[in-house]
Amino acid sequence: MARCSYYGCLLSLVILLLVFNLSYSQGPLENGNHIKSATFLSPKFVLGPGSVENRNYYNIDFPKGHIALKSFNAEVIDEAGNPIPLHETYLHHWVVARYYHRRVASATEKSHPSDDIFAGNSGVCQGSVLRQYFGLGSETRKTATHVPDPYGIEIGNPTKIPAGYEERWMLNVHAIDSRGVEDRLGCIECKCDLYNVAVDENGKPLRPDYKGGLNCCYDRTQCRLIPGFEGVERTLYLRYTVKWVDWDSSIIPVKIFIFDVTDTGKRINGSTEVSPESGCQIEYEVKPCNGSGVGVDGCIDMKRTSLTMPTGGYVIYGVAHQHIGGTGSTLYGQDERVICSSIPTYGEGKEAGNEAGYIVGMSTCYPKPGSVKIAEGENLILESKYSRTQMHTGVMGLFYILVADQISNSMPTKLVNFD
Repeated sequence: MARCSYYGCLLSLVILLLVFNLSYSQGPLENGNHIKSATFLSPKFVLGPGSVENRNYYNIDFPKGHIALKSFNAEVIDEAGNPIPLHETYLHHWVVARYYHRRVASATEKSHPSDDIFAGNSGVCQGSVLRQYFGLGSETRKTATHVPDPYGIEIGNPTKIPAGYEERWMLNVHAIDSRGVEDRLGCIECKCDLYNVAVDENGKPLRPDYKGGLNCCYDRTQCRLIPGFEGVERTLYLRYTVKWVDWDSSIIPVKIFIFDVTDTGKRINGSTEVSPESGCQIEYEVKPCNGSGVGVDGCIDMKRTSLTMPTGGYVIYGVAHQHIGGTGSTLYGQDERVICSSIPTYGEGKEAGNEAGYIVGMSTCYPKPGSVKIAEGENLILESKYSRTQMHTGVMGLFYILVADQISNSMPTKLVNFD
């Protein structure tokens, strides 16, 4: 039988403890329902200098049963559990999505991925685009995700799971190892020339005007290194902590909406994927100021789009997602009232969570219950601002809100529709 060294066994024990850590808080909700917490590790991924991880992991560890999710937090760590700073491994994004998987009747029967049913959020992008339940990027360590009482994100309701299926979860991790790269900002903004790619991950040629973005830094691509640089590969994990409570009648469910400032508003021929002509584009390019370095706009790129809210309700939580160069994002109502503004925090040091020059947090909105409401059919305006002191590729301007139909179980929603 193979035997491990003392340090090897100790390291394995540390990882097992991280994976199977399950703790329960002592702080009860108003109905006596205790918050539960579990911390898990993603499947391991190995990165060397300049390399990229961007893949989906299905059937990840996740709490089971009819529950209300209260928060989801994550960070990249090494085998010893040490947090990895962004200037070594840049966390472009992670997203968690829910789906239904067909149960097999016997050990000989096989289930196929095509049998899976995607269970996304409430919108508003086309098809499966941006339909995750949770998702952040470099800002993940200092961005609050807690859903306040008495609200929760309902999952595991047996009456809503299709017959013959079970609820599962998928995790996507997009991480870029920037150790020893020739141009760190260019690599994490996925500039195509630094990755020496001319086709996307499906082999489709890139548009001539496409300078950088997700189509150039897909899984297993390699960013250009400083000549002669050598570095070791590292085994990494996304460590994620989920908090929840058991579902009961005192909890008010919230709906998840994700808006994209690149949304064209068009939905052509039932398109369900990203295309230049239809729907949410996910990313865009910010061009630099004129030669003098100062533009009439104060060297700020301001992008806006109009969105229609499919259902009404009360805003419980809001936060934006931006990349380096971002200066803030605001969601406005039809009457130009501010629904939520979310501003980035930039790091000032070297340690994980405070990396200089990187967005390490986004401010969040927790409106007083009942104070911010959106009507069904209301036209919203999403605004995203970036600095134009230099060019930025593959930037994002997303906005995530949680909406409840009612403030409390005793108060029904009464909203005026916008025609």
